[in-house]
Amino acid sequence: MKRRMSGYVFHRLLETVVLLNLVLVFVFLLLHLTGDPVAVMMPQDATQEDIERLRRQMGFDKPFSAQFAEFYGRAVKGDFGQSWEHGEPALKVVLERFPASLELAVTAFLISILMGIPLGAVAAYKENTLYDRSCMVGTVMGQSVPDFWLGLMLIMLLSVWAGLLPSFGREGWRHLIMPAFVASTYHTARLARLMRSQMLEVLRQDYIQTARSKGLAEGIILFRHALKNSAIPIVTVLGIDLGVMLGGTVIIETVFAWPGVGRLAIESIHKRDFPVVQVTVFLLAAIFVVINFAVDILYAYLDPRIEHA
Repeated sequence: MKRRMSGYVFHRLLETVVLLNLVLVFVFLLLHLTGDPVAVMMPQDATQEDIERLRRQMGFDKPFSAQFAEFYGRAVKGDFGQSWEHGEPALKVVLERFPASLELAVTAFLISILMGIPLGAVAAYKENTLYDRSCMVGTVMGQSVPDFWLGLMLIMLLSVWAGLLPSFGREGWRHLIMPAFVASTYHTARLARLMRSQMLEVLRQDYIQTARSKGLAEGIILFRHALKNSAIPIVTVLGIDLGVMLGGTVIIETVFAWPGVGRLAIESIHKRDFPVVQVTVFLLAAIFVVINFAVDILYAYLDPRIEHA
């Protein structure tokens, strides 16, 4: 059993390494997708002499394969070049902004868990009641409302009119409330809907009826038996959601002027700071790949049958 588990982990780890290398290839190609990178970087009034000087300086005069070999050799050591805007290593610039994105993503992630799972579980337990119908209407609205619109409405209501919360920046826990809530809304709604459907399926199983016939309390049946057996699809969604929250809060960071990686990426694109854009893409993609690896290992722990497949 342990040997099969080790083989499963090794296989998934090998896939993760391959994916990370493919991400590096994509990050390198990202700079060349728009055509000549030098033409994109230079202003329109640049002379041909200036263009050729930058091309030699950046190494774009070398063959394509030599450029990739040089980029790959530096990237595996964590060197993605200097930020043209900040004059510092691009990786350092991104990592300085990463704690802000991590704070926002983890807070939104915890909100979605603490709200979505109980809401969905109780809705399944109270199927076809007023609570169940109200909860499902709320989840549909939560999945339908655009993040930027909800963020702007909260700023108008809670900041401009009521003056209860600050509308932008990152200077304390009060600044975190609105962006974290907006970032969690869609994921909370989806998690509640999935939790309800999985719990309904489990609550109709024979072993649940047997537990009830033995006189077990409904709370024990609901949270100790039904919730555990609904965990695998929930773990899938949670793993994806955490990766999406880390890399998908660009709009929210822009609306609330939150100084995270997403906002940095938008600024770098506007200023044509391509080394920072490359680091951002690689970092967020790598986090997503690693999270999925962790989810797969957790799968095997929750349901040992998966590793046999």
